Amino acid sequence: MARKPNAAFMKPMTPSAELAEVVGNKPLPRTQVTKKLWEYIKKNKLQDAKKRTMINADDKLKVIFGGKKQVSMFEMTKLVGKHLS
Repeated sequence: MARKPNAAFMKPMTPSAELAEVVGNKPLPRTQVTKKLWEYIKKNKLQDAKKRTMINADDKLKVIFGGKKQVSMFEMTKLVGKHLS
């Protein structure tokens, strides 16, 4: 039996103004928001060199991450969820 995608993850969500600076202001499913965030992180070389699960925040991401300079990739998804409606 094939696995069905979860409809909640596919529902387009509107990013906050802060998050829109990174992923754009169009409504996107959570999966696409995460994908665009990772594109931004890799483009700007924000993944920690030693501990690859950690993300170093630049000025735009620091606002999304609640002022934290560094978060884990698992904590990142929780913090980003607060910027989606």
